[in-house]
Amino acid sequence: MRNALTLGVAAFALLATANGSRAEDDRQLVEMPEMMQQHMLTNMRDHLKALEEILADISAEKYDDAANVAEERLGMSSLERHHASHMAPYMPKPMQDAGIAFHRAASRFAIVAKNVDVERSYDAMKQLNASLSDMIVACNVCHASYRIH
Repeated sequence: MRNALTLGVAAFALLATANGSRAEDDRQLVEMPEMMQQHMLTNMRDHLKALEEILADISAEKYDDAANVAEERLGMSSLERHHASHMAPYMPKPMQDAGIAFHRAASRFAIVAKNVDVERSYDAMKQLNASLSDMIVACNVCHASYRIH
Protein backbone atom coordinates (compact mmCIF):
# COMPACT_ATOMS: atom_id res chain seq x y z
CA MET A 1 0.00 0.00 0.00
CA ARG A 2 2.80 2.40 0.93
CA ASN A 3 4.61 1.75 -2.37
CA ALA A 4 1.41 2.38 -4.30
CA LEU A 5 0.95 5.71 -2.50
CA THR A 6 4.58 6.69 -3.16
CA LEU A 7 4.19 5.73 -6.83
CA GLY A 8 0.97 7.74 -7.05
CA VAL A 9 2.58 10.84 -5.55
CA ALA A 10 5.58 10.48 -7.87
CA ALA A 11 3.31 10.11 -10.90
CA PHE A 12 1.33 13.21 -9.91
CA ALA A 13 4.54 15.21 -9.46
CA LEU A 14 5.77 14.08 -12.86
CA LEU A 15 2.51 15.06 -14.53
CA ALA A 16 2.43 18.40 -12.76
CA THR A 17 5.85 19.31 -14.13
CA ALA A 18 5.56 17.56 -17.49
CA ASN A 19 5.94 20.76 -19.47
CA GLY A 20 9.25 21.42 -17.73
CA SER A 21 8.28 24.84 -16.35
CA ARG A 22 6.45 26.25 -13.40
CA ALA A 23 3.26 28.22 -13.71
CA GLU A 24 4.03 31.75 -14.81
CA ASP A 25 3.90 34.40 -12.11
CA ASP A 26 1.71 37.16 -13.51
CA ARG A 27 1.98 39.48 -10.51
CA GLN A 28 3.43 42.91 -11.23
CA LEU A 29 7.18 42.96 -10.63
CA VAL A 30 8.28 45.85 -8.43
CA GLU A 31 11.99 46.66 -8.72
CA MET A 32 13.77 47.95 -5.65
CA PRO A 33 17.32 47.94 -4.33
CA GLU A 34 18.46 44.80 -2.51
CA MET A 35 18.54 46.58 0.85
CA MET A 36 14.91 47.69 0.42
CA GLN A 37 13.87 44.19 -0.69
CA GLN A 38 15.35 42.73 2.47
CA HIS A 39 13.71 45.42 4.58
CA MET A 40 10.33 44.72 2.98
CA LEU A 41 10.69 40.97 3.49
CA THR A 42 11.60 41.56 7.13
CA ASN A 43 8.46 43.69 7.51
CA MET A 44 6.30 41.00 5.85
CA ARG A 45 7.70 38.32 8.16
CA ASP A 46 6.93 40.54 11.14
CA HIS A 47 3.40 41.02 9.81
CA LEU A 48 2.95 37.23 9.75
CA LYS A 49 4.37 36.91 13.25
CA ALA A 50 2.01 39.66 14.45
CA LEU A 51 -0.97 37.84 12.90
CA GLU A 52 0.14 34.67 14.67
CA GLU A 53 0.25 36.55 17.99
CA ILE A 54 -3.15 38.13 17.32
CA LEU A 55 -4.73 34.74 16.66
CA ALA A 56 -3.13 33.31 19.82
CA ASP A 57 -4.44 36.27 21.83
CA ILE A 58 -7.94 35.82 20.39
CA SER A 59 -7.93 32.12 21.23
CA ALA A 60 -6.87 32.98 24.79
CA GLU A 61 -9.58 35.67 24.95
CA LYS A 62 -6.92 38.37 25.37
CA TYR A 63 -8.67 40.83 23.07
CA ASP A 64 -6.95 43.90 24.46
CA ASP A 65 -3.55 42.28 23.80
CA ALA A 66 -4.65 41.38 20.26
CA ALA A 67 -5.69 44.99 19.74
CA ASN A 68 -2.33 46.28 20.93
CA VAL A 69 -0.37 43.95 18.64
CA ALA A 70 -2.58 44.90 15.71
CA GLU A 71 -2.16 48.63 16.18
CA GLU A 72 1.50 48.72 17.18
CA ARG A 73 2.80 46.23 14.60
CA LEU A 74 0.27 46.41 11.75
CA GLY A 75 -1.94 49.46 12.14
CA MET A 76 -1.50 53.03 11.03
CA SER A 77 0.66 53.63 14.12
CA SER A 78 3.21 51.15 12.73
CA LEU A 79 4.00 53.05 9.53
CA GLU A 80 6.98 54.89 10.97
CA ARG A 81 8.31 51.72 12.61
CA HIS A 82 8.25 50.02 9.20
CA HIS A 83 9.85 53.06 7.51
CA ALA A 84 6.91 53.28 5.13
CA SER A 85 7.92 56.69 3.82
CA HIS A 86 11.25 55.24 2.65
CA MET A 87 9.60 52.24 1.00
CA ALA A 88 6.74 54.05 -0.73
CA PRO A 89 8.78 55.68 -3.54
CA TYR A 90 9.69 52.21 -4.84
CA MET A 91 6.06 51.07 -5.00
CA PRO A 92 3.52 51.82 -7.70
CA LYS A 93 0.60 53.91 -6.42
CA PRO A 94 -1.88 51.00 -6.38
CA MET A 95 0.58 48.99 -4.28
CA GLN A 96 0.91 51.92 -1.87
CA ASP A 97 -2.89 52.12 -1.70
CA ALA A 98 -3.11 48.37 -0.97
CA GLY A 99 -0.58 48.76 1.83
CA ILE A 100 -2.48 51.66 3.37
CA ALA A 101 -5.71 49.64 3.09
CA PHE A 102 -4.04 46.87 5.07
CA HIS A 103 -2.74 49.21 7.78
CA ARG A 104 -6.17 50.87 8.07
CA ALA A 105 -7.85 47.47 8.33
CA ALA A 106 -5.44 46.58 11.16
CA SER A 107 -6.29 49.80 12.99
CA ARG A 108 -10.01 49.10 12.58
CA PHE A 109 -9.43 45.58 13.90
CA ALA A 110 -7.68 47.06 16.96
CA ILE A 111 -10.71 49.23 17.72
CA VAL A 112 -13.09 46.29 17.34
CA ALA A 113 -10.86 44.05 19.51
CA LYS A 114 -10.81 46.70 22.27
CA ASN A 115 -14.61 46.74 22.11
CA VAL A 116 -14.78 42.94 22.37
CA ASP A 117 -12.59 43.10 25.46
CA VAL A 118 -15.29 45.26 27.07
CA GLU A 119 -18.51 43.96 25.52
CA ARG A 120 -17.85 40.21 25.13
CA SER A 121 -21.03 39.63 23.11
CA TYR A 122 -21.86 37.46 20.13
CA ASP A 123 -22.31 40.53 17.93
CA ALA A 124 -18.96 41.94 19.05
CA MET A 125 -17.29 38.62 18.19
CA LYS A 126 -18.92 38.66 14.76
CA GLN A 127 -17.47 42.12 14.20
CA LEU A 128 -14.07 40.91 15.40
CA ASN A 129 -14.11 38.02 12.94
CA ALA A 130 -15.21 40.30 10.11
CA SER A 131 -12.48 42.83 10.85
CA LEU A 132 -9.86 40.08 11.08
CA SER A 133 -11.05 38.82 7.71
CA ASP A 134 -10.80 42.33 6.24
CA MET A 135 -7.22 42.58 7.44
CA ILE A 136 -6.21 39.25 5.89
CA VAL A 137 -8.04 40.02 2.64
CA ALA A 138 -6.02 43.24 2.43
CA CYS A 139 -2.82 41.19 2.81
CA ASN A 140 -3.87 38.81 0.08
CA VAL A 141 -4.84 41.58 -2.35
CA CYS A 142 -1.31 42.97 -2.26
CA HIS A 143 0.48 39.61 -2.28
CA ALA A 144 -1.65 38.38 -5.17
CA SER A 145 -0.90 41.51 -7.21
CA TYR A 146 2.79 42.30 -6.59
CA ARG A 147 6.18 40.69 -6.22
CA ILE A 148 9.51 42.34 -5.57
CA HIS A 149 12.94 42.01 -7.13
